[in-house]
Amino acid sequence: MMKRNIALNILVACVSLIAVAQQPEPDEQPDYMFAPLIFEQHHLADSLSLPATALKAPYELNAHDQWLRDAQHRSMRTSNVRYNTIINNPSVVRYNVNTLPEPPKEYALKSNPKKALLTVAPPTVVNPVEDNVITNEEVKLRNWLHTFNGSLHFTQAYISGNWYQGGENNLNVLGDIEWKCNLNQDVHPNWLFNNTMHYKLGVSTAHGDSLRTYMINEDNFLWTTQLGYKAVKKWYYSATVNFKTQFFNTYKTNTMTMKAALLSPGELNVALGMTYTYKSKHGDRTVNLAIAPASYNMNICRDIVNLNPTSFGIDAGHHTKHNIGSTIEAKTTIQFNPNISWSSRLYAFSNYKYVQGDWENTFSFSITRHLNTQIYAHLRYDKSRARDDAWQYWQFKEILSFGLTYRFATN
Repeated sequence: MMKRNIALNILVACVSLIAVAQQPEPDEQPDYMFAPLIFEQHHLADSLSLPATALKAPYELNAHDQWLRDAQHRSMRTSNVRYNTIINNPSVVRYNVNTLPEPPKEYALKSNPKKALLTVAPPTVVNPVEDNVITNEEVKLRNWLHTFNGSLHFTQAYISGNWYQGGENNLNVLGDIEWKCNLNQDVHPNWLFNNTMHYKLGVSTAHGDSLRTYMINEDNFLWTTQLGYKAVKKWYYSATVNFKTQFFNTYKTNTMTMKAALLSPGELNVALGMTYTYKSKHGDRTVNLAIAPASYNMNICRDIVNLNPTSFGIDAGHHTKHNIGSTIEAKTTIQFNPNISWSSRLYAFSNYKYVQGDWENTFSFSITRHLNTQIYAHLRYDKSRARDDAWQYWQFKEILSFGLTYRFATN
């Protein structure tokens, strides 16, 4: 009798399995009906009876939910059949969830291209707790962020004949130093205080000059200070100071006629207005836009004996000229990828009688960490100077350079 009951139970279970397996599967999802039987936990299943209709979902959807009801129905039928088989025929249960065999070990394949060797070894397990140990050390916040860029390049340059600082087409050596010291806005979010010092010096052999063995064709010192207090979002009430000059004397070829010297020319600009700042989440794009409706500009010519001040927009016989007007300055940097970047500076001043502006662009192409190529283009417009027949009020300088560079920054 007992053997007949066991056989009957097995027959009923098999029929139920076949019936459930033959249920239509519209989405053809895999089913675990015929997976090995593993005892997990006790369930409330007192008979082999199966639900004849779909179960009611515990919550209602605002759309057609028949798919959910069908899925619940199939899952419940499968669970009931498997559990009843486990209870009535424990001999067919292969494992208990607590006595399952160990899973196979994982191995990692490591390659050594130098030795042309492949090694199979267990993967290295890193304990995240050890890597993120919480300590009681005080975090020191930096109030000032420093950035230093230095480069030494061999260059080819083209300079228009009316360039306000002089110079000739040449091959030369160009040194470029830029230092920035900015207030950390993460620590002081309401304040804006940026300082930049930028100096370029280019020296070349003077093949066509019988009086000098070398000449200076690039000598540009620029200091910028910007102080602001937050007005709204990314806008700040700001005051900006720009000062630029050169340090060495430059001459016309084969003559002792001086074209420029220290503070000849020199330029000082003080502007009051608003500044907009933007920095992308990853720091690869920055924008600094300063709009100053109230601006004071002073042109300087220290040496009026050897130089003609009118060539710098200053009245004859005077060392300085003062103007009141408006200023706009926009600085943009974009890091297209780790090896290519572009930086631009657009500056313009107007006293409502004349306009003076500079647009500088530098494209940098990194070959290695300390070796790169740069293309520098400087377009200048100055209506206060005498009109040139070829370029009119425009001036242009282009420099293609290749050499060494070094960068240091504190974050």
